[in-house]
Amino acid sequence: MAVTQTDTTRTPSTEDPEYAANLKRATLASSIGSALEYFDFALYGLSTALIFNVLFFPQGDPAMATVAAFATYGVGFLARPFGGLFFGRLGDRVGRKVVLVVTILLMGGASTAIGLLPTYEAIGIWAPILLVTLRLLQGFGAGAEQAGSTVLMAEYSPVRRRGFFSALPFVGIQAGTLLAAVVFGLITLLPEDALLSWGWRVPFLASFVLILVALFIRARLRETPTFIELEKHEQIAEKPVKEIFTKGLPGVIVGIGLRMAENGGSYMFQTLALAFFVATVGQDADKSLLTWGVTLGSLIGIFSVPITGALSDRFGRRAVYRFGAVFMLVYSVPAWWLLSLGNYWIAIGTVAIGIGVAVNTMLGPQCAMLPELFGNRHRYLGVAMARELSAVIAGGVAGVLGAYLIAVSDGNWVLLAIYMAVLAIITIASTFLVPETLRRDLMRLDDAVKVSSTEAGDDVDANTLSIKAIQW
Repeated sequence: MAVTQTDTTRTPSTEDPEYAANLKRATLASSIGSALEYFDFALYGLSTALIFNVLFFPQGDPAMATVAAFATYGVGFLARPFGGLFFGRLGDRVGRKVVLVVTILLMGGASTAIGLLPTYEAIGIWAPILLVTLRLLQGFGAGAEQAGSTVLMAEYSPVRRRGFFSALPFVGIQAGTLLAAVVFGLITLLPEDALLSWGWRVPFLASFVLILVALFIRARLRETPTFIELEKHEQIAEKPVKEIFTKGLPGVIVGIGLRMAENGGSYMFQTLALAFFVATVGQDADKSLLTWGVTLGSLIGIFSVPITGALSDRFGRRAVYRFGAVFMLVYSVPAWWLLSLGNYWIAIGTVAIGIGVAVNTMLGPQCAMLPELFGNRHRYLGVAMARELSAVIAGGVAGVLGAYLIAVSDGNWVLLAIYMAVLAIITIASTFLVPETLRRDLMRLDDAVKVSSTEAGDDVDANTLSIKAIQW
């Protein structure tokens, strides 16, 4: 198997003090942003099944209140593609750094404001309306935050170790999820009255601290070498949106497919598993105990993400990614059957393996693979669209559809297992549509996945697009 055209000469050596300092800042800037994003999203997801369904919706039908709460969770995913489109365009035109400062303020500010919201009992229908509004703002900012962190780190990383270095900021994802699970586990130890009155607000308000830390680090960050190269040669795209939905569309489609199992599986194990377990055991289930499954899974991910990223530097992105997707496919049936047994310790182990191994084995190589799929002129927008459209299709739908399946099937685990298996099959198929991107030159303007024979022209009819991998 041939590897796409590489360039190992343009990136400075890590022995260069200036480059090493900027690489360190980029890693910290990306990691803190990832930690904040996933702290907020994991916290929101955990709160959805246990708190928001009680405080922000009428309680005439508890099952439907839970479905409605998960719908607000899904709304955040609906906003993410629009945020990715808006900020991704800016990222390809004005630079990565400026956009990352704006998105961290928008996303973190909305999360902090959630902790100040009045409940349904206090203001009626305005409570869920305000919750949805803030969730939309949170999702709009998050739509470009993770894509920006991904692109930033890939463009700063040493070529031969790009998989490893690009995966390091995604330790922030695990740290943010871990922190959210620990904090949520601790606040659920409070008496129920205290938890529902003020306890749940504390972690949302604490998001403000992460915002300040992230802003301090990002203010000192330099622009990436590849974007500087674009400016230097006046190659910045005039119409990146047009480019990404014509020439770049095949890469976006493949990127969406790659993320179906990783993103959908992640949110199924993080949030839906908790709702399913409560439906199986009953409302008297010890909710704080089960969140330790997410905690352990995130702890495993702190190691599995950079390890699989490093393995992709040696064995290729596709091989490692495909292994993770196959593992999830095989794991789908036993995982949901084990969760249906209603045993706390088995459920904790099941969720931990699902997140720490199945999901994160795909996340590790993905960190470098998505930026490598796109050319330099529209890389930010391409990664944002692939990530966020898949987040709507996989992550956002997972909560709503899963909660609905639980409600209408009286907690039938088989339906959830089939759902997860389908996501895994889509991702496995997608790994056969993408070329090997290992060590691809990120200064290149063309995409790794190209359009059909019309690709040489500047204007491409979207109807003529077809996925064609180069140099398999």
